[in-house]
Amino acid sequence: MADHGRRRAFIGSFTAAGGPGIVTARADPDSGALTVLGSVDSVPDPSYLALSPDGGTLYAVSETAEGAVAAYRVGGDRPEPAGPPVPVGGNGPTHLALFDGHLLTANYGSGSVTAVPVRPDGTLARSVSGVLRHTGAGPHTQRQQGPHAHQVQPDPSGRWAVSVDLGTDSVRVCTLTDGALALHRESALRPGSGPRHLAFHPDGRHAYVVNELSPSVTVCRWDAADGVLTPLTETPVLPGAPAGDAWPSGIAVSPDGRHVWTATRGEDVLSVLAVEGVDLRLVATVPCGGHWPRALTASGGFLYVTNERSGDVTWFAADPHTGIPRRGGSIRVPAASCVILD
Repeated sequence: MADHGRRRAFIGSFTAAGGPGIVTARADPDSGALTVLGSVDSVPDPSYLALSPDGGTLYAVSETAEGAVAAYRVGGDRPEPAGPPVPVGGNGPTHLALFDGHLLTANYGSGSVTAVPVRPDGTLARSVSGVLRHTGAGPHTQRQQGPHAHQVQPDPSGRWAVSVDLGTDSVRVCTLTDGALALHRESALRPGSGPRHLAFHPDGRHAYVVNELSPSVTVCRWDAADGVLTPLTETPVLPGAPAGDAWPSGIAVSPDGRHVWTATRGEDVLSVLAVEGVDLRLVATVPCGGHWPRALTASGGFLYVTNERSGDVTWFAADPHTGIPRRGGSIRVPAASCVILD
């Protein structure tokens, strides 16, 4: 990992919409400010990124119909490809995460999750070890005609892989054995809610699912021993009915577990929710600093938002007591889609 004075940010973008590919930036640990260092566009539409635990290897999806993942070395100012892209056997991978010696991808278009083996040196094996296909549909006639896996990640215990499916209004808990993914349990959320992303509370016993098709967050209880996710309550992320389109995207939880933040496209706001036991309470909404906030990341006391359609990444200082973000500045990144920090 980079030292405290040289934190790095990695920004994904949609090259098909004019994005530069993967951007590396320096992140000031005191102000949160970003400074662009370099970029690489070796794969199309690297819309989501993940970093190895040692901070030396970066992984990217290629969110295309063919669907692929790629690895990069990031010791310098410009990511360097570490081997050729690997097909994931799925359409439109939108998210990826490291889990048990594999790189998992959530494939939105084909409604599946893929496991790609990661070699000891961090490079990717040139074959898929397992694909788990989701099944089902939801009541939204345009968006839920079939499964649409939108996110996959390990749970805090490291025992389970958890995938969120917008098309089936459900969260799946999976196992990975000898490279093969298997469904352990599926948890149903409210029909038509359209779950998009999930974030765990620091206590490891609760999780928050941001819903794209209804502007809300579902609070869940998480049982790591048995791998069971139980929906409890649902809280709106907007103070009233939206004026037009309102599609929540990103979600983040403060390190102390006191606040949850979400981003909502269309309304172009960040929402601050206070954690009150097993409930959430909407505290405030603030402008996201641009248009169409696709992803939200909390790191080092700051929030970073990728505003896809205005083409910028904006940073905010989060008040540790109220959770309310205060805008610090932004950098230009056309078609920005995600940002992660080491």
